Amino acid sequence: MRIGLISDTHIPEARYELWPQVFDAFRGVDCILHAGDIHDLVVIDQLHDIAPTWAARGNGEEGSGGRPVQPDHHRLRESWLLDLDGLKVGLTHDVPIPQYPPNLTLERALIRYFGTTELDVLIYGDTHVEAIDTIDGVLCVNPGSPTYPRNLDTQLGTIGFLEIDGGKADATIWQLTETGIEPFNWNKWRRPW
Repeated sequence: MRIGLISDTHIPEARYELWPQVFDAFRGVDCILHAGDIHDLVVIDQLHDIAPTWAARGNGEEGSGGRPVQPDHHRLRESWLLDLDGLKVGLTHDVPIPQYPPNLTLERALIRYFGTTELDVLIYGDTHVEAIDTIDGVLCVNPGSPTYPRNLDTQLGTIGFLEIDGGKADATIWQLTETGIEPFNWNKWRRPW
């Protein structure tokens, strides 16, 4: 199973619509998970035209920064707990990674959003910084932002993919380019933690 991962699109704030490279890259995936800060909910429908899509409600959909509060949408929730090819996959917008014990911990966030810590994979966003970590046995993936990477001005950013095969999950991050996508160069950026 191949799953497209995206977050923090900020449409139309970042640009009028998503880069066409995003839609091209996601053609053929089994589903798409959007980890919030969508802003214009038409993005969910555009992605759903490619593959079944679930989206997490981000602070941008809740009116932060003076943005309009977005209406309810049947593919949009604060969090989703999905069974994808036998794995428990959680999707939400904001979780404390890195952890700041004792108050801001991943365990507390998982219980709040999903009612359990028994996840195989967690997909999240908010930071606009791409990340793949394993914390307490949970594969945690932030695909970054395709439009505001690392909170910089509008430019080609990142998306991700989650591959599930034989009960195991693997994630990759991809850089959007003028002509498509290429593997993300982890050496170009130092992690903030």
